[in-house]
Order: sequence, then C-alpha cells, then structure tokens
Amino acid sequence: MEDLALNPSFWDAKRVLVTGHTGFKGGWLAIWLQRLGADVAGFALPAATEPNFFDAARVANTLQSEIGDIRDLDHLAQFVAAFRPEIIIHMAAQSLVRRSYADPIKTFTSNVIGTVNILEAARRCDSVAAVVNVTTDKCYENLEREAGYREDEPLGGHDPYSSSKGCAELVTSSYRRSYSLPVASARAGNVIGGGDWAEDRLIPDMVRSFIAGDAASIRNPASTRPWQHVLEPLHGYLALGERVCKDPTFYTEAWNFGPDDRDARPVEWLADRLCALWSNGAGWSNTADPEQLHEAGFLRLNCDKAKQRLGWHPRLPLEQALSWTVDWYKAFQAGDDVRALTESQISSFETGET
Repeated sequence: MEDLALNPSFWDAKRVLVTGHTGFKGGWLAIWLQRLGADVAGFALPAATEPNFFDAARVANTLQSEIGDIRDLDHLAQFVAAFRPEIIIHMAAQSLVRRSYADPIKTFTSNVIGTVNILEAARRCDSVAAVVNVTTDKCYENLEREAGYREDEPLGGHDPYSSSKGCAELVTSSYRRSYSLPVASARAGNVIGGGDWAEDRLIPDMVRSFIAGDAASIRNPASTRPWQHVLEPLHGYLALGERVCKDPTFYTEAWNFGPDDRDARPVEWLADRLCALWSNGAGWSNTADPEQLHEAGFLRLNCDKAKQRLGWHPRLPLEQALSWTVDWYKAFQAGDDVRALTESQISSFETGET
C-alpha cells in the first residue's frame, strides 16, 4: 500500500459507523473498511434505486446494518449509543441537485437537521474520537472561475442541495467550536465508479441507456466537472478520520478532495470516452433541459492542503477510472460477482496497480 495517506493497520478492529451505507459511496466505503479489518455498522434509509450497489455487492453481509432516518434523532442516538463507534463517517444525505429543486424541504431537513442529529448523537457518546462530515464541492459560492476553491473561501450554494451543504458546514463548525467535538468536514465533487444508479447523474443515465440499446441523452455537454473515481475521496475520508483520532486539535477543519486539474473535463469528452469504452454501438445526443434548472457550469477544488498536510493525492488517472467503471457495469450486466470485482479494484487502488 505504498504512498497511501492512510495507515491500514490503524483501522484493524476500529468500531466505525458509516451513515449512508446503503448508497453508492457509502457502500464502497463500507467494503473498504471491512477489508481493513474494521468493525463496521451502517445507518441509512433503504437503498434508493433498483438495482443498487448495496444489494449487488452484498454490502450487508458483513456489517451491522440499521435501516433508519437520520432525521429521527431518538432512533439514531439509540443506535450510536448501543454501537459505541470510535469513528463516524457521515455520508447520509439527499445528494441530487435536480431532486433538491423538486423537494427542498426533504433536502434541507436531511442535509442540515440530519447533520445536527449525527453530531448531537456523537456528542452524547463518549466513545467517539472522530467524526468526518462529508459535504460537497458545491458548498462554495461558485463564481464559475477556473482557479480552484480553497477551504477558507466563502460558502454559498445556488440550488437547495448546494445551499443545504453550505449550511451543514456551518453546523459542523458550530459543534466543533461550541462543544469541542472532534469533527472535520470533507468536500469532494463528482465521483464515478461501478454501482451508481442514481437518477439525473451522467454515468448512471448513460449506462441505463446503453443497456437498453438506446442513445444516451446529455443535458449540458459543455459543462466542465472535476471527475474522479469514488475511491479517491474515500481514501481522503479514511486518512482524515485517522488524523482526527490522533490529533483532533490539528485536523478538525475543512478539507478538499478533488482530482488533478487535467481531469476536470467537459461532459461531452466524458460521454465520448464512455461510449468508446462501452462499444457495441453506444452513442449519445444533446438534449436541452426543458426545465432550465441552474447547475454549475464549472467548478474546481484546490487540494493543496490535503496534499501537503495529509499526504493525500489522486492516484487514478481519469482514463483508468472510466475503464474500471465500465468494467464494473459490464460485469453486473453479465451477472458476474461484482462484490469480488469491487474488492479487486480496491486492492489495485491500494497497491497502485492501475
């Protein structure tokens, strides 16, 4: 595991609670933690899509899975008190920009009150040594500039999702300063990887079209996004959780985890590359968004802080990340063991065998 920012032996037998473990990122994180020897529990709503990564990769087989709503403080606090985690990685959220326009109340209650509840449950549990609250790169006041945003720049958020995550950052800061809670926040952006089936997300939408034999519809082909494989920010969350445990006074801050600048690519570039990797006549067409909902056109993070103080850096070139992603979905389509493939990709990431 040369050059990993985390120390794998640190996680052996650690009691780790992952909220949102039934989701795409949470499921990948839960499997990685199990491979590291952690005692993992999850708290989340049922998986939101069919199919989903949670079932396909058999995430529940080797962890304690609790189905619940983070907006229910009593249920959440009782579970935390019973499990007595040492580390909490909070990922449960309403994470879709377009859905946030349709249901702003659920978005704000899940992402703001849900964050309050997890931090309150952690504050009441004396076993908790570190909390990593996962927010988003969209928490910044986005000026559509080319320079990457640093952690000390103004928070904002145009749409309800982005705004709710800016609010969650303020909640995190308040609990840190008011109660000396050992909590850090992690900001990452567009992730790709096998097993994401969310609606209104580029790769899941394209894969569904490919499997159906249709051309994929692309809303905003000129928009530029900082694409990275799901394992990249998860590596950052693990490194950060470890550091907060060891030295909470030095690491309980906000941290960016994004790809190299060369991997900030237009949607149309990614769509073309995905079609080429999928082959079998896969294609896409430009379909204007009739609702004209605001979505960021350009957003980039400056990750110098994580690189310098955590020793974290992106490991997978975007071309490799896309290849792994297509491999996963094709294995799923063929009925292969995607849990085994997921673990194989984690192992290759750890060893740097890209």
